[in-house]
Amino acid sequence: MNIQKATDQAKWDQFLSTQTYSPFMQSWTMGEVYRDIGEEPIRLEMREENELVGICQALLVNARRGKHLVVPYGPVIAENGKRKTENDLIRALIEQARKRQCSFIRISPFIPKEELSTFHFPLSTFKPAPLHLLAEHIWYINLRNTTEEEILKNMRKNTRNLIRRAGKDGVTITRSKDPLKDMDTFIELHEETRKRHHFTPYTNTFFRSQVEHFAPRNECTMYQAHYQGEVIASSIHMHAFGETSYHHGASTHKHRKIPASYLLQWTAIQDALKRGDNLYSFWGIAPEGVKKHPFAGVTLFKRGFGGQLLELSHCMDVPVNSRYYLTRAFENYRKWRRGF
Repeated sequence: MNIQKATDQAKWDQFLSTQTYSPFMQSWTMGEVYRDIGEEPIRLEMREENELVGICQALLVNARRGKHLVVPYGPVIAENGKRKTENDLIRALIEQARKRQCSFIRISPFIPKEELSTFHFPLSTFKPAPLHLLAEHIWYINLRNTTEEEILKNMRKNTRNLIRRAGKDGVTITRSKDPLKDMDTFIELHEETRKRHHFTPYTNTFFRSQVEHFAPRNECTMYQAHYQGEVIASSIHMHAFGETSYHHGASTHKHRKIPASYLLQWTAIQDALKRGDNLYSFWGIAPEGVKKHPFAGVTLFKRGFGGQLLELSHCMDVPVNSRYYLTRAFENYRKWRRGF
């Protein structure tokens, strides 16, 4: 087994596209987005006799609570690479972390909770992270061998009615031909949404960079819902490696009784079917019974479209030096203050 620095984007993305789960957060392009906001991507590839069997994209985060590496929805390891790479990979990540004077590594694996035991991570090395890095309860629709009629049938009745009502109310959905030009409108709506729901947003630089890198590759679409001459809702959907993800959404409270967001989502689902995508992800929802959660406000909306829950393994930390425990204490306090 050889773990080395990755240098070939085409081979990296080709490998990612052939896996059971192909999270765009581990794509080469997403690493460039993070580079734009000051987080250096560190890309490692795992080879066995020159065959690529795994990839791992980590990001260097210079946070006030402590410099650390994060691995968003990775590593991604092929079936034939499991039980062979995990220990070597953790050692390689620790080496990278020490070179950069990091105090810990935070890994948010895209591994179903019930499958974690099939990976031979040295679990004694890990500590459950106080806070999640990315969504760990994913709501999605399996698009394989299905039709628009079947998806509509599996929706909540009220959701179907609101999709139809939006059209009758005069809502129209467009796909931005110049998403960078339309970014100001999205950001304005997103800021209003953030204030209304009290969540911590991505930065405007992040939004712009994501569109700038993915749109030329035809791997993202900005949707806009129009009503009475105004854009009243907008979203940024990612579609790469056969998966569509509802990554960012925004709307105005001014026309809150107009169900524009329902028609917007339905349009994106229809587009995913036309592309032949395998999966439509609504991204995160709140765990059952948890009211104080970042995704609590959108959970009912997302579930209304029908679908399935994918519960991922919880985020894990690998301490690199003793400074980690100060960070851990601070994050536990912040978690307590947030009430979850």
